Amino acid sequence: MRHAKTLSILFSLLATAAMQDDAHAQVAVRGKTVYTMAGTAITDGVVVIQNGKITAIGSAATTPIPSGMKVIEGEVVTPGLVDAHATVGLTGIYNSKKHDQDQLEHSSPMQPELRAIDAYNPHEQLIDWVRGFGITTIHTGHAPGELISGQTCIVKTTGNTVEAAMMVKTATVAATLAQSARKSGKGASPGSRGKMMAVLRAKLIKAQEYKKKIENAEEGKEPPRDLAFETLVRVLDREIPMMVTAHKAQDIASTLRLAKEFDFKLILDGAAESYMLIDEIKEAGVPVIVHPLMIRAYGDVKNFSFETPAKLREAGIPVALQSGFEGYVPKVRVALYEAAIAAANGMTFQQALGTITIEAARILGIADRVGSLEVGKDGDAAIYDGDPFEYTSHCTGVVINGQVVSDTPR
Repeated sequence: MRHAKTLSILFSLLATAAMQDDAHAQVAVRGKTVYTMAGTAITDGVVVIQNGKITAIGSAATTPIPSGMKVIEGEVVTPGLVDAHATVGLTGIYNSKKHDQDQLEHSSPMQPELRAIDAYNPHEQLIDWVRGFGITTIHTGHAPGELISGQTCIVKTTGNTVEAAMMVKTATVAATLAQSARKSGKGASPGSRGKMMAVLRAKLIKAQEYKKKIENAEEGKEPPRDLAFETLVRVLDREIPMMVTAHKAQDIASTLRLAKEFDFKLILDGAAESYMLIDEIKEAGVPVIVHPLMIRAYGDVKNFSFETPAKLREAGIPVALQSGFEGYVPKVRVALYEAAIAAANGMTFQQALGTITIEAARILGIADRVGSLEVGKDGDAAIYDGDPFEYTSHCTGVVINGQVVSDTPR
């Protein structure tokens, strides 16, 4: 028994030492072309990462690699990719409702108190799968499908616990103004667009009243805590944005009107018909996370266009792409290939790459850490053996926080 206990302590110490070594990992990434997304691409470039952060970047001729440092080489190097909206970690690889689908709770149409961090599974195999394509950061959480389905979070695609993966604990409150949030059947609510808007508006007004009660209450006589209202107060205080999935121009217009009425930060999600309201979206100063471009064209998204990201960007509207969520398989797509479609439909290579790197990071408020290869930012990089947007190319290496987390070509 004593011998077993001694071995247990020894293994624990070794594991701790290994984690400490990983935390101070040092690696250099070298590519024939390095797209920094902070300027022009570097030919024969080098990215030096020490203690999890980028410490040097430039051409191989002017950027020395410290002696003894691990070097990973490839044809093309990009920043670690940022999936601007996913359900990965709540959605699982098996697409089995009873087994690994935790992204949508249908017991109530209004549930802003649900937290993605309480449902995120860092050991889900789907995380490993998308990471293998170069995706190092995901904005993930509860899926569209209820009026307010819950909160989202931002995580790195590594880590043994959600805390270890965490970048942003509460990134947005996810709402839906689309057909998927409408209930069917006699007496079901909300069953119409008018009802959806009325329910949302009433909830936000009650949140305003809740805030006033808290502010005006005498010490010790505050009203009982309400997690839903607490979350919505943070939205009304512009502390966190509301991300609203709306596809039809009519619903997008309603969303813009609601955001103006309550003065909350808005991120438009999906936005299949956003090309019909470019002037209105630009005037509102609202960013757009466009649906996966390979989405099935039916229902609310039947009028989608492959050129939407290019048109939004040309108008000066911040735009990003996503892996998204669908009720049927595949529930999750790969953001890398969605950007490739954008590159074939009006965007340049770097513009399309921006929708899954620096532009996505800016919309999510994390561009100080990820989205581009710059000194001081997190040591996240993806390495490819050819053009990342070519289906025949492979991601041959992935580095997150200076650690090589994948080196199997995919």
